[in-house]
Parts: sequence; C-alpha cells; structure tokens
Amino acid sequence: MNPLDVRVFDEDGKEVTLRDVVKGKWTVLYVYPKDNTPGCTTEAKEFTELLPEFERLGFRVIGVSKDSVKSHQRFKEKHGLKVRLLSDPNAELIKALGAWGKKKRYGKEYEGVIRSTFILNPEGEIVWKKINVRAKGHAAKVLEEARKLVGE
Repeated sequence: MNPLDVRVFDEDGKEVTLRDVVKGKWTVLYVYPKDNTPGCTTEAKEFTELLPEFERLGFRVIGVSKDSVKSHQRFKEKHGLKVRLLSDPNAELIKALGAWGKKKRYGKEYEGVIRSTFILNPEGEIVWKKINVRAKGHAAKVLEEARKLVGE
C-alpha cells in the first residue's frame, strides 16, 4: 500500500491520509514506539526545540505512533510539545513505511515499531529515510539533512 493513501487520525481525532497532511510542503515524518517513554519523549522534545529552524527552512514536523489521539493530547500537554502527532492504531502507515519489524528486548524477540524518520518532498515522495535510529541527538541530524535538501 502507498503510505500516502493510509488513513490515520490527527490530534483532533479527524481521519486524514498522509497525502492530506504532507501536501505541498517539505515534511519530516518521524515514527516512534510509544508516548511518554524516555526515548520517545527525548526525541519529541528535541524536534519541538528545533521546530522553528525546521519551519524557517519550509518544513513541517510530524510524529506518528500507534498511541491513541487522547494519549497524544496528554503527551503534548505534559511535555509542551509543538510537533503535530498522528495516531496510527493499527500500524498501517507504520508498516507501509517499513518502520515495523522484529525487535529484541530482554532476550525476547517480538514485532513492533522501529524508530525511523522520513523526509518527504512537497510532492509527497520520500527523499530521505533512516530506519532504527537512536533518539538522543537525532532531530539535529535530521535538521542537517533538511538543510542539504533545500540547499542551505
């Protein structure tokens, strides 16, 4: 399935497609496992801190996880997050992006969300991606890639 056609929910609970969300603007789309966990909170705060710089370059920043709309609302409020968050409860978008797969924790193997980031051009094409990233410092690395893509 084309990731642009997958239906997800925005922060207000409205059903949208990724195409609706990214149309006409450079977009950083980061996929993360779970609201209010240490790595995911670090990543969201770092993207929020750098959001003015992304916006200056003409980018929007959007996070997506399987968490509910309500969970996203609480997460944003608790940490003062400014990035837009999408809810993909069935992981359809996450899977379509290739950000789902085998993981290991405490010696057990399971399937789950793989922390990943994608940059989409204004036509909605993925022009850069990084799968299985470390949260800390990642937003700054993505900002560097964004600068390269727009020639700054």
